[in-house]
Amino acid sequence: MLKQIKDVLADKVSEVRLSHRLTESPACLVADVYGMSLNMERIMKDAGQGLGMGMGRKPIFELNPTHPLVVRMKEEQDDARFADLTHILFDQAILSEGGQLDDPAAFVHKLNGLLQDCCTRKQKGWIIPAFFMRDGFYGI
Repeated sequence: MLKQIKDVLADKVSEVRLSHRLTESPACLVADVYGMSLNMERIMKDAGQGLGMGMGRKPIFELNPTHPLVVRMKEEQDDARFADLTHILFDQAILSEGGQLDDPAAFVHKLNGLLQDCCTRKQKGWIIPAFFMRDGFYGI
């Protein structure tokens, strides 16, 4: 699974690894030994500092292997859905660090797709009906 995630986020992260220090969060971003946190990079850019030594490095994406979302990702068979889940967790990690998303609309689109899918899945013997119109969610 780690290799799959690395392939999906190849242009955004330097490494993907499991972390046992996360307890509630599914994922986080950490800087490598010589890198700066995303927040520190943002502060330096806002202060007019260019990308010098150690700045602009790709972060390390750490996953909590016991979090239900990560466990669910492991079971995902659909490649497109796996990629969407990966991007959602990555974008959440950026937001948790105080960063800004490059494409907030794509994040919202992926998240809405995931929520719509959850609303229409059969859960514990019950089917939760959801009716959708062309322009979005209509009602339950």
